[in-house]
Parts: sequence; C-alpha cells; structure tokens
Amino acid sequence: MKAGKYIAPRKVKMVETPKPVVKENEALLKVSYAGICGTDMMIYSGLHPRAEAPLILGHEFSGVVEEVQKNAYVKKGDRVAVEPILVCGTCAACQSGNSHVCAQLKYIGIDGDGGFAEYVTAPLDHLHRMPDTVTDKAAAMLEPLAVAIHTVRRSTLKVGDTVTILGAGPIGLLIALIAERAGAGKIFISDVSPMRLQVAKELGFEAVDATKENVVQTVKDYTNNVGADVVFEVAGNQITADQMIECIKFQGQVVVVSVYKEPPTLQLAAMHFREIGLITTRCYQSGDFTKAIELLGQNKVNVDLLVSHVLPLSKIQKGFDLMGNPNESLKILFDPRSDEHDESI
Repeated sequence: MKAGKYIAPRKVKMVETPKPVVKENEALLKVSYAGICGTDMMIYSGLHPRAEAPLILGHEFSGVVEEVQKNAYVKKGDRVAVEPILVCGTCAACQSGNSHVCAQLKYIGIDGDGGFAEYVTAPLDHLHRMPDTVTDKAAAMLEPLAVAIHTVRRSTLKVGDTVTILGAGPIGLLIALIAERAGAGKIFISDVSPMRLQVAKELGFEAVDATKENVVQTVKDYTNNVGADVVFEVAGNQITADQMIECIKFQGQVVVVSVYKEPPTLQLAAMHFREIGLITTRCYQSGDFTKAIELLGQNKVNVDLLVSHVLPLSKIQKGFDLMGNPNESLKILFDPRSDEHDESI
C-alpha cells in the first residue's frame, strides 16, 4: 500500500509498504481523509519527545471498515472515525476516569503507525460509526473538534462572556466555534496570518490582526478597560503568554491550550494582584469525542471553511511545506485513495 512516512527531521515521503495485518479486537480501515496536526509538525521538525522515524504519521483520520471479525461493533463498509488515544487503564488518572492524562498516554500515528496511508488498523473500541449527515472530510476533523470541546468545557465560560482567543489556527478557530455554541458574547481572535484572519471573519468572529493592532488594547477598549472574561492561549509563544495576562479581567480565567516548545516567562505578580485563574488543557475525554460527532451530525458546527487543501499522499512533502506557512494554509487533509486528487480550497 501507499503510505506517507516521516523519514527524518524535515523529511517526509510517500513509500510502498506492506498492508497492516489485523490483530484480535482490531479492524482494518481504508482511510478516507487524514489531517496534519500541530503535533505532526512537531514530529516533522524533530522536536517530539516520543515519535521516532521511520513512522507513518496521522492521528486525525476517517475511513471505511475493510476487514473485521464477526459480531464486532462495526461491520465491513461502515464509515468510521478513530479516537486515537491509547491508555494503560491502570494508572491513577485512568482509574479516576481521567484517562486523557494517562501516565503512559500514547497515540496512533505518534507512538505507532497512523492514518497517512491507504490502510490502517485500529482497536475496535476506538471506532465511532459516522451518521449519514457527517461527511468523510468532516469526520477527519473530529479529533481536533473534540480538543476544542474539551477546552471550552474545562473553562468557566458563561453565557454572554467576552472571549479572547490568541491564535487563529485550526484549534483556535474550533474553540471559537464551540465557545459560540456555549453562549459566548463577543469573541475576539487574533493572529498574524491574513488568510487565517479572513476565515475568522467569515465565521463571524472579531478578527484582530496582531501585526497592525494592539490586541490587548482592542479587547480593553471593547470592555471599558476591564478585559475579557476568558482568554484561550493557542499560539504558544512569549508574545501571547504576555497578552493572555494583560487582556484578562480581574478574577478572569486564562486557559493555556498550547504546548510550548520553550518555557515562557509568566507575569505571576500581575496574575496575583488581579486574582487571575490559570488552567491548562490536554487533548480530550471520550465524551468530548462523542459530543463532537453529535454536533457535526446535527449540523450545529461547520468545519468546512477550516480545510484549506486536500492533497494526495504523493504530495506529502508539499503538504508539510504548506502547513509550515500559516499565510498559505489552515487545515491540510490527505486523500490516500487517489494520486490525482489535489484540491486547494
């Protein structure tokens, strides 16, 4: 089969590799679409602490069941999405119902081969059948949508709250969509990419160009110098680490979603004087994934605008090059079923 492999830092390519063999309690899936995530970019850059080359990347994907044991939850031909988190089930986090922060947390596509391939195997209990109302393309967006749902659920967001989101990448935009569903009033979202800011505008949010406007002042002007009720930090740099403290109100809440490559300096004294709350968030719980399916199935969240490119696996290097330039891309999906499909949306 064809597969997109991470070969070495900043090198990926399509290769021919044996089709995976199905083990007990697994299904073989024919992949429909698979998306590049920020974690994939970290692996590609050689910065991920666990992922090792050679590796078939991809943990955000949808597919069709190709082979499965009889009497399984799914059957051949079922359209599914994969919940890619693998947990130990025995650590304190798992035993307390918080397996998403498992001490031995692993991922399909990070700790083992993933969905950048024509075929992939996945545990039966990690498969979710798709409603007819959810397209294969949208199903490949379920994993990041679950991240956004978990993030907003972790926050103190209340109906009518003013929200600031620092970073208009796929996760930032999905958080904005879910915050809107949760009742947020005004939603500011900042970035330096004109393309991503344009998508934010099209989705109905207050887009702030951080290269031309003072993000903190814009939020304070709107709130009579009080600040936002909740700030989601999704960019992961020192500038936004400063902004998240400066544009939050007294007793407001900062939610750090980013995984920082370098430890930032935090204004702890400023947080102390205004009793600012700070929490972090990691991936999602199983219920968040289920809720993501419900929202997509009921057409309550539209993720179509976030897909900027659909490419064949033969153009995997182009996909990673594009993803490295936020002025040209947003969410990039691979379609392993065809080498001719190349769509810039």
